[in-house]
Amino acid sequence: MADSLSLRACPKIHISLKNICLGILVVQTSSLVLTMRYSRTQKQTDEQMYIASTAVVFAEIFKILACLVVIFHGSSYRWSVFMSQLREEILDKPRETLKLAVPSGLYTIQNNLLYVALSNLDAATYQVTYQLKILTTALFSVCMLHKQLGILKWISLVLLMIGVTLVQWHADDGKASNLKEISVSGQVVGLLAVLTACCSSGFAGVYFEKILKGTKASIWMRNVQLGSFGVIFGMMAVMINDGSQVSSGGFLQGYNKITWIVISLQSLFQAFGGLVVAAVVKYADNILKGFATSVSIVVSSFVSFYFLDDFQPTSFFFLGTCGVLAATFLYGLPERPKGPIADIKPV
Repeated sequence: MADSLSLRACPKIHISLKNICLGILVVQTSSLVLTMRYSRTQKQTDEQMYIASTAVVFAEIFKILACLVVIFHGSSYRWSVFMSQLREEILDKPRETLKLAVPSGLYTIQNNLLYVALSNLDAATYQVTYQLKILTTALFSVCMLHKQLGILKWISLVLLMIGVTLVQWHADDGKASNLKEISVSGQVVGLLAVLTACCSSGFAGVYFEKILKGTKASIWMRNVQLGSFGVIFGMMAVMINDGSQVSSGGFLQGYNKITWIVISLQSLFQAFGGLVVAAVVKYADNILKGFATSVSIVVSSFVSFYFLDDFQPTSFFFLGTCGVLAATFLYGLPERPKGPIADIKPV
């Protein structure tokens, strides 16, 4: 009797699907950035750093394998159906396949640039600055997909630019004496890498969206095509940028457990990350998606300050981060239509 009463007295823990999706998105957004930053900075003096371009190639290979498993599952584990789908969508439609070479090449450039950025910027600054991809995606959507942006969204984009500018405005107040040295030239390289990655991400994302709207192929099949080109472009980047280093030390030089964790996270997030974002928007809303971005930035700042010891928050960073977060929330708010909605012409 006492046991039954104690069980009744225990509060019921109810976790909604909305909160689960939110938690997954926060983990996804912050874990990859932090592990990449850790892998590029935390090493012993006699330990060799892994080559970032080779990690990009492995991430593409793992992404292809993950998507192939999903396609194989969708074909009810029938090998003939599985091979027929691959042949029909990839080999029998060469023009459609070649169209994906453009976003694939841009994604390869973007992934390499992210390693460069996180080698020269702390995780918190990178997280905030990388939100500029909202601006680049919006601008490319207006130019390529002829989307209409309301006043609220334009205000949020201007606020986003102001916030990122403030984040990058480092006041020389002597507070960084205990931090690991990051040269000014390194910060400039990191900033340029993030800005270029934002432009690459925005154009590639809109271009990929345009292709998806004109095809019946699944996102998994498209990711296989993207990954295939990504491996080719990635190997070209390895040979052009790091060919001599690979020849002398091998393709896997400097690899350790952290490196493989980074590669696994990158490949999984590239393959399934869009589904997590879609689930958050479906079961919650865009405001909660913006909240996840805010939490991930806070988590990145906390870990960078207390554990990685490479970040010292300033008043400019705080003001800029507030501006970026406010812009993210504003951009996700739905706008009221001013009049009757016109028919949208297919792209």
